[in-house]
Amino acid sequence: MTSKLFTPFKIGPCEIRNRTIRSAAFENMCEDNGPSQALFDYHTSVARGGIGMTTVAYASINESGLSFKGQLWMRPEAVPKLKELTDAIHEAGAKASIQIGHCGNMTHRSTCGQTPVGASSGFNLYSPTIVRGMKIEEIDQFVQDFVTATRLVKEAGFDCIEVHAGHGYLISQFLSPYTNHRKDEYGGSLENRMRFMVRVISAVREETQKLGLGLVVKVNMHDGFKGGMQYDECIQVCKKLEELGVDALVLTAGFVSKAPMEVMRGNMPLKTMGYYMDMKKFWWLKFGLKLAGNIMVPAVPYKDGYFLEDAKKFRAELKLPLIYVGGVTSRKVIDEILDSGFEAVQMARALVHDPAFVNKLRDGDENTVSGCKHSNYCIGRMYTLDMKCHCNCADGEIPAKLLKEIEKLEAKWGGSGE
Repeated sequence: MTSKLFTPFKIGPCEIRNRTIRSAAFENMCEDNGPSQALFDYHTSVARGGIGMTTVAYASINESGLSFKGQLWMRPEAVPKLKELTDAIHEAGAKASIQIGHCGNMTHRSTCGQTPVGASSGFNLYSPTIVRGMKIEEIDQFVQDFVTATRLVKEAGFDCIEVHAGHGYLISQFLSPYTNHRKDEYGGSLENRMRFMVRVISAVREETQKLGLGLVVKVNMHDGFKGGMQYDECIQVCKKLEELGVDALVLTAGFVSKAPMEVMRGNMPLKTMGYYMDMKKFWWLKFGLKLAGNIMVPAVPYKDGYFLEDAKKFRAELKLPLIYVGGVTSRKVIDEILDSGFEAVQMARALVHDPAFVNKLRDGDENTVSGCKHSNYCIGRMYTLDMKCHCNCADGEIPAKLLKEIEKLEAKWGGSGE
């Protein structure tokens, strides 16, 4: 069968030169919640490296949705530098996408400027912080904030927008029975729990049609733990999104505050995370990682294409274009995914290791593989004081006290990919 990898395809009005997309994996490269030179340099290097479309990650629709200083806030002040970025991406021949969303309860007053809001009130150990359930009268404004962000996306020159409705962020918090305990029309039955998502996506869809933007939604196939969303409800969510007319879905799984390694797979390098962590701000978490890190962040086995069997179940039930993400590391895996009926693949860690990975796929043979060794060093370092996304393989500088942990994890997950 002839490979589809280097053939063009469309997401709504957006035509992309090949079937590869840099996934919306959080870079943590912004400064004061605005675009930085590091963000510009990384995404332009990926565009020059052959990607079909690169996705700027995790842009918050408003201030209350910010969970890190290195996160992008989609506001008018960000548009000029983002336009410079999209112009450069286009000059390299790639398309530009941006993911918008809201972190919900996964933040802290010191970051978002208020008591964090979520689907329901409670206490979130992720921060840790008290969380306030959203009021009915606030929902209209949040829907409007998604619309306003969409307009800014167009102004900034992006070709496509991705709404994050998975991983336990705000829309996902409304969808999941684990975080949604509301007694009004936004809680209870799946139809009610979908209501916030339906309002957001309907409003964004109306706007993208006016503006000529492609619309992608990132959505869970399961939350990754008992008490969360399971396959049957998630397929109903996807069918509702198909009904709403979105252009494509990215199928994922996991819940950052409850089952983070379901998203990323393998082990979290706990010593690395603690080493780079701000002791003054996160002393409690640093102590917790040392005392019970493997319980707090349990490992989930890694293998190449780790979501594929789950994603095939959704492919059988849905007609709209589906984009695969999860363990995309080789030409062999990519061709298997595309031959299974998926329109495109998303990847992140392969491109953190080597922004030119797609060009190497194009110029190499069918045995071309990513050099990522799956230690998750890039993730452990990124969500800490260092606030930068680096691959230890490419970086070449690991503190001596971390070498043993990284080498152990690379030996466990980085060999055959099994």
